[in-house]
Amino acid sequence: MTVRIVLADDQPLVRSGLRVLMADHPDLEVVGEAATGAEAVQLVAEVSPDVVVMDIRMPGMDGIEATRLITNGPATTRVMVLTTFDEDEYVYGALRAGASGFVVKDMALEDILAAVRVVAAGDALIAPGVTRRLIADFVGRPEAAPVRSPRPVRGITEREREVLTLVGRGRSNTEIAEDLFITVATAKSHVSRLLTKLGARDRVQLVITAYEAGLVAPGQS
Repeated sequence: MTVRIVLADDQPLVRSGLRVLMADHPDLEVVGEAATGAEAVQLVAEVSPDVVVMDIRMPGMDGIEATRLITNGPATTRVMVLTTFDEDEYVYGALRAGASGFVVKDMALEDILAAVRVVAAGDALIAPGVTRRLIADFVGRPEAAPVRSPRPVRGITEREREVLTLVGRGRSNTEIAEDLFITVATAKSHVSRLLTKLGARDRVQLVITAYEAGLVAPGQS
């Protein structure tokens, strides 16, 4: 199956580099490019890509608002944020807006392509040791955290609460199974029920929920 991609970045060199790299991979197809958030939203409406690789800082409508409009719209397009972590403090906002994950621009290009495939497959980019630290850093900053006090999570079992806590710490299903002495299939089932009960799109949103509920402290792993 070919993953249809829109590249949204105000830097032509970034878009060009990604397009050239993706051209060497038959399972990836760039179907459009956007230099602003507004252009990205319009392109999604026109071509219905599987994934938008979205920059945050763009002129006019930024990547956060574009992500919100795309994920709240009728299309099934998923958004993967591509940003410069050291300079950008808006990733957490993008995840709350509905992004299914993010990567940083100084990652290896092949790793960025792997991330696109993960997001396109319907999963979220919660990479232990990478995403966990980034999210922990953002929610630990008062100016970046949109929620000041814990938001209680209701309607889940105690076991599901334990699983949600571990998801918030960036644990994979295999690691959750090991921590709770259950099978991987059971861990996966718990995560699936959490997604349904909490109305979460993917694991990224479960991580955010865990932080907002106070189940995981910033920097905790």
